[in-house]
Amino acid sequence: MNFSKRFYALAFLMMLSLSLTVVADEETEEVVRMEEVVVTARKREQRSFEVPLSVSTLRGERFDTIRSSGMDVRFLSNRTPSLQIESSFGRIFPRFYIRGLGNTDFDLNASQPVSLLYDSVVLENALLKGFPAFDLDRVEVLRGPQGSLFGRNTPAGIVKFESARPTQTLEGYGRLSYGRFNSSNFEGAVSGPILPSVLLARVSLLAQWRDDWVDNEHTGEDDVLGGHQDLAGRFQLLWTPMPELEARFKIHARDLDGTARLFRANILSKGEGGLVQDFARDRIAHDGRNEQTLSTQGLAVEVRYDIGDFQLISLTGFERLTNFSRGDIDGGYGAVFLPASGPGVIPFPSETASGIPRLQQFSQEVRLMSPAARRLDYQFGLYYFSEFVEMEDFNYNTLAGGALDGAVRQEQETTVGAAFVALTFQMLEDLELGAGLRLSHDAKDYTVWRDQAPVMTKKGPLGPIHRDPQDTVWSGDLSLRYEVSSDVQTYLRAARGFRAPSIQGRLLFGDDVTVADTETILSFEGGTKLRLWEQRLHLNMAAFQYFMQDQQLTAVGGETNFNRLVNADSTIGRGVEAELTFLPITALEVSAGLSYNYTRIDDPNLAVEGCSEPVEGLGPLCTILDPPAAVDGTFSINGNGLPQAPKWIADVALHYALLLPGGVRLVASTDWAYRSRVRFFLYDSVEYADDWLLVGGVRLACLLPHANVEVALIGRNILNDTSPTGGIDFNNLTGFVNEPRFWSLELVRRF
Repeated sequence: MNFSKRFYALAFLMMLSLSLTVVADEETEEVVRMEEVVVTARKREQRSFEVPLSVSTLRGERFDTIRSSGMDVRFLSNRTPSLQIESSFGRIFPRFYIRGLGNTDFDLNASQPVSLLYDSVVLENALLKGFPAFDLDRVEVLRGPQGSLFGRNTPAGIVKFESARPTQTLEGYGRLSYGRFNSSNFEGAVSGPILPSVLLARVSLLAQWRDDWVDNEHTGEDDVLGGHQDLAGRFQLLWTPMPELEARFKIHARDLDGTARLFRANILSKGEGGLVQDFARDRIAHDGRNEQTLSTQGLAVEVRYDIGDFQLISLTGFERLTNFSRGDIDGGYGAVFLPASGPGVIPFPSETASGIPRLQQFSQEVRLMSPAARRLDYQFGLYYFSEFVEMEDFNYNTLAGGALDGAVRQEQETTVGAAFVALTFQMLEDLELGAGLRLSHDAKDYTVWRDQAPVMTKKGPLGPIHRDPQDTVWSGDLSLRYEVSSDVQTYLRAARGFRAPSIQGRLLFGDDVTVADTETILSFEGGTKLRLWEQRLHLNMAAFQYFMQDQQLTAVGGETNFNRLVNADSTIGRGVEAELTFLPITALEVSAGLSYNYTRIDDPNLAVEGCSEPVEGLGPLCTILDPPAAVDGTFSINGNGLPQAPKWIADVALHYALLLPGGVRLVASTDWAYRSRVRFFLYDSVEYADDWLLVGGVRLACLLPHANVEVALIGRNILNDTSPTGGIDFNNLTGFVNEPRFWSLELVRRF
């Protein structure tokens, strides 16, 4: 670690330490109590304090601040304990990790162990998970298996987006900003009654533009890559024809046209790790095309009907999507066998694309729920999910002007049925027992065809190849919550979750279709939640241990960059999490989070391919730290931690408001997020890893009360931390990096 990184790390830790030791003058400060956030972690509204699991919420000014640069949903990464997000597709394909569990697979039908729900509707495909976060009431992060109420593909946890609902009175806001790279971001909403108390509506819009700002040194063109246009909207109707009936209708859509992920050749320092000395964000050297488009539309209907002593809820969701993404995968130009190539050694050109011509997802849940505040609360439910997706993969001959040189078609149909029950029993006045059980059946019907193989592979057409894995699995949880006092809660929780079988069939460069069996997890968690100092200090703490069987892992890369799915016999994880929100004085709010996660793969027989040897005589592409396995070119990963799983994640935010005469307020806030070392693949190497990442932001705002106007200066990644966040290991030391420093001026108008 160089001196500057040590300095910034020390400064960050000092800031965290100081923020936690601020003492208020109780004689001069008015007592201000924090509100308890209401969440739906157990599919009913409850105070977060009363929920017996590790849950975080993001909302309000802090939420608006950390996403103010116009970034996609990756702005949430490292902003709560144990949550990491990365992507090799740019804005459209976020990969979520909680407590070290995630999936590095870049295939378009890849499943993830972290589920994302938008207004309670699951968004299964990773491309759907990238729908922008705007005009939200809150974000909830539920850590640990959620197998009872949410079912499949939640062994790591859930991220829940909850939209702001239509209101009884006319209100709204507009948020407009302009910043670096000619970035323009607009967000706004209008909400109010159509028929008072009967029919309410809300319209929400998001528009984000950024100019191209990266030069292509190979073609001599300036400002040709890095931009995007991202548009999204949502329309809601809330209909209450009678006190017992409420129906919420929602339609939403997104349209994106921009730059795909920018892969950069030989930016990782061989034998040392980190970025090369002459790395520059605003320069690249590509001879292939780069483009990315995405279009999604969705519909959701939620109906709640009170029938006597219980409530009947129906939740229907429909999503559809099309997308195409093409990039220069080798990250450079030419090849070693040509007169010109670079930067660095380019063994051979690689230019590929993936797309979804059609995706349709339908989900239906019906559940019966008792009223809250009973000695015995219950929920019974049935769930159905179906998805059909067509996928295409293409290879192009860059040296022949980008001519098509390989094509693969895939189709996958998924059908899921489940029944579940969840009970909460108040055994004593201060002791609560919770239990849940779910039975799920998951079936996939998959077919793949290789219509054309790349010439370099000396292969031919292949297929159809058919796979149809299915499984019936139970999941559930058991919890015990004890109310020590009205301000102190403690709990114990055991939970079982699972991820359904997965299929991988990218046949451009290989002939195998791999299937990963069901993975299961058994997790134990204990925690304490404190509300102290007259509700001016909230502290949540949790410790956990989990045991996973048959974890689905993606062995990506190797000589042909061919993905393979494997199951690890056993994986263990353990850690601690803590979150603090503190009002030491009326004008200052401090929030902080910290987590430690340890993961380990236990499978003596599991080995994967390492980085390839691209050019004879130059030696290995990277420095692998794992021992060689029995098969040449493979390495044992027994004992390794999981990829993209930092041991430490920390965040801190400070918000200070100063009231001036005339009602004018000056507000200053800063936020920082840190994660420790991650590696990019299952094997451990010097090059394909990043030591740490520290991203800080600042916002200085002036609020004019009479006009409800706010003017703010915003800075994101103000230290300009430049870190690799992923790589490609089959051709050269290709990598990609985090978002650059960003400044903008923002105007907000509320009414």
